[in-house]
Amino acid sequence: MSAGKSLEEVHESVSTEGRTSGFRKILAFLGPAYLISVGYMDPGNWATDLAGGSQFGYTLIWVLLMSNIMALLLQSLSARLGIVTQHDLAQASRETYSKGINYVLYFLAEIAIAACDLAEVLGMAIGLNLLFGIPLMEAVLITVLDTFLLLFLINKGIRKMEAFIIALVAIIGFSFVFEMIFAQPELGKIASGLIPSIPNEDALYIAIGIIGATVMPHNLYLHSSLVQTRKFDRSEKGIKQALKYNFIDSTIALNLAFFVNAAILILAAATFYKNGMFQVAEIQDAHQLLEPILGTKWAPILFAVALIAAGQSSTITGTLAGQIVMEGYLNLRIQPWVRRILTRLIAIVPAVVAILYFGESVTGKLLILSQVILSLQLGFAIIPLIHFVSDKQKMKGFQISKITQIAAWIIALIIVSLNAKLVYGEIKNWLETSENPTILWFTVVPISLGFFGLLLYIIFEPFVAKRRKEIDNHSPHTLTLSIENYREYRKKKIAITVDFSSADEQAILHALDLGGKDAKYTLIHVVETVGAMIYGNKIKDHETTIDEKLLLDYYHMLENKGFDVDTKLGFGKPGQFISEFVNEQSFDILIMGTHGHKGLKDIFFGTTVDFVRHRIKIPLILIKD
Repeated sequence: MSAGKSLEEVHESVSTEGRTSGFRKILAFLGPAYLISVGYMDPGNWATDLAGGSQFGYTLIWVLLMSNIMALLLQSLSARLGIVTQHDLAQASRETYSKGINYVLYFLAEIAIAACDLAEVLGMAIGLNLLFGIPLMEAVLITVLDTFLLLFLINKGIRKMEAFIIALVAIIGFSFVFEMIFAQPELGKIASGLIPSIPNEDALYIAIGIIGATVMPHNLYLHSSLVQTRKFDRSEKGIKQALKYNFIDSTIALNLAFFVNAAILILAAATFYKNGMFQVAEIQDAHQLLEPILGTKWAPILFAVALIAAGQSSTITGTLAGQIVMEGYLNLRIQPWVRRILTRLIAIVPAVVAILYFGESVTGKLLILSQVILSLQLGFAIIPLIHFVSDKQKMKGFQISKITQIAAWIIALIIVSLNAKLVYGEIKNWLETSENPTILWFTVVPISLGFFGLLLYIIFEPFVAKRRKEIDNHSPHTLTLSIENYREYRKKKIAITVDFSSADEQAILHALDLGGKDAKYTLIHVVETVGAMIYGNKIKDHETTIDEKLLLDYYHMLENKGFDVDTKLGFGKPGQFISEFVNEQSFDILIMGTHGHKGLKDIFFGTTVDFVRHRIKIPLILIKD
């Protein structure tokens, strides 16, 4: 199975072609954004919205509106990336950044997904506890079972999954329509809440949590993949049409999510804040207080039903995001049920430990913390996305306009600035209150500075270096070989290793000096991705495709000059493959280009040369770049 397609089991599984009417055409595209929208109304949002409404009344409604506008722009950029390039955000990052940077970005994306899943675990567990009286700890463990629901739905096709999610979103929406009728909020104060203001530091913390709960990193990865489930005409007109219909899809779905979030905050303001209950951040407390305040038993029931629907729908999309991130960054595909259980266990462990140690009252704080963690990861997803959709070459003429670029960078600046302020304040507080600040100075502070440095690198590197000498797939498409002048010295069979870097030219030129036109040359390249190590020559991912093309380009360059050339593409560990192949083919000599690194760099870049020279039976010539 090719690893080159995002969510391959449903890739281009929904045809939009052959729809005669415009309405039917739009309906064919509608769906992906609804799967995205559930991430904007998951249990983590409930905690931040309840906390914001109960503590500050209607004051933070503007934060929800601003977050929704941010989300609409960023999700449209994510959809654009997937539609135009047919790669999701993780795949685009893997093709652009070095392996080291990609591993860190993958790690951060997994943290974001784990934080999101923590919110879903707690939300589902609280909903089961409130509606059916199941003890919270047992309800947390029950949430593992939703793994099987996802597997059932994905096997039924993406349209069935979308229908299920839309049904859950409808349950959430209708529940809050009735909640608003019961609560009777003050319309004038709702309007005043649209005026931006941050009363104090606590409000800033809640505001950042709201942004993190609304604009979620994993949704950017997910949307760029889900839009690829639609099969449409790949002409310029067809792509423009797909972009337009997906923007309509996003606008409808995300405005519905805004309504739900605003409804939760307004409900908290109209009930708890109005009655002087300023510290209702726990979902359980909100549920218990709704009936006596609103005077109807249906209010808490609808609240719990909507909470379960939100948790269940969000956990499905979180699983898909985890699959996309792992496959995109690592080119590693594992069984979906294994992926789901691993993700869920990572979320359950901290939830169980926290509940056992602090008691059930800590769930609200955990939910808000999970959303703040999500917000802290946002910059590492947003900034690469903006760079990618602004790239003329990558977007094939469908790059975003200058005005859109400015708007996107303003959003990124707001998010990164708020996060930087929050992190600085938290670390400063820890250092002032800690009994042993030295430990923090040698752990938390360096780690924070390291991530800040990575963020700066991601921001400025594309501006400083327009062209990357080497990227993860080693694809210098303009590489040419200057092989006009060479001396003649006769060797019959010469093997040359190539890695499509600047070292190749010197290695090949030296080989031609040794053998001339009477020798037989074999160019050897080894694909060393994770997928290649696992699947061997059965892998057919993006990097393998590129490497095959580049090796063929080398072949034609040399053949056109009159040289007798052959090529060999290997898979797995380079040292092992090269040694075995060279020994089997009885070459006279092996020539390898090197980059001259040693010491610590060997730890990061490998020691293929050392491995090969101890195992081959023929002379080895190393040509330093």
